Amino acid sequence: MLFGYSIGTWMLLTIMICFSGSALLIWYAAKSSGQFDDVEGVKYRMLEEESAVDVPIDAKR
Repeated sequence: MLFGYSIGTWMLLTIMICFSGSALLIWYAAKSSGQFDDVEGVKYRMLEEESAVDVPIDAKR
């Protein structure tokens, strides 16, 4: 027992530090690649009207 904690406690602490570190690395990689630059624009682009498609006048419906 190191500092009064069992080996299981130290293993859990080590695993949680590894998970937290990997989450920070994934967040940093996503931030560096620009994935969080325009999170609001996607919902507005979805609602924008796209240019009209040219449909022949004699097209059957």
